[in-house]
Amino acid sequence: MLKIDNLKEALDDFSDKIVADAKSNLQSSGKVDTGKLKDTLKNVGVKVSKNSIEIGIKMMPYGAFVDKGVRGVGGVRKQTSTFKRTNNKGKLWKQKGKGSPYSFKEGKKPSVKHFIEWSNKRGLSPYAVRESVYRQGIEPNHFLTNAVKSNINSLPTVIQTAFAFDVQSTVNFLIKSNFKNQ
Repeated sequence: MLKIDNLKEALDDFSDKIVADAKSNLQSSGKVDTGKLKDTLKNVGVKVSKNSIEIGIKMMPYGAFVDKGVRGVGGVRKQTSTFKRTNNKGKLWKQKGKGSPYSFKEGKKPSVKHFIEWSNKRGLSPYAVRESVYRQGIEPNHFLTNAVKSNINSLPTVIQTAFAFDVQSTVNFLIKSNFKNQ
């Protein structure tokens, strides 16, 4: 049977590169608050099954929402913000998460507990921040998507080279074992 140790190692290195690039993308975006998401980004290794090979990357569950964004429910503004001089009352909320596969649902606001720490650091009302996020959504960051896109072109070469070493080592093993038996 063909051992694919070189292929596993090459894919593991490939995953490490994606994780490193994703962390760098998060950091350079300037949107890191506590750093928990960046700290939890990890390569969990390569899983080989009968019909597939899977690369595992683990992160906080909300990482997908940060990467892809979230569509807001929209609606009409009920009052003017005290932070803006222009009158926004009656105008539509701007959508930040256009094209995202995720969306907030009408009548299902996120819990205010998710916004307390962030809001308090900036002297804002967590309820106002929640309402803004619920209405406008979350702008996509694409930290992981861009890391995958920037590395995916090198994958065929990585696989080809590693697989060639695995085939060569298997053939060498079979030749040596056949000479021992004669």
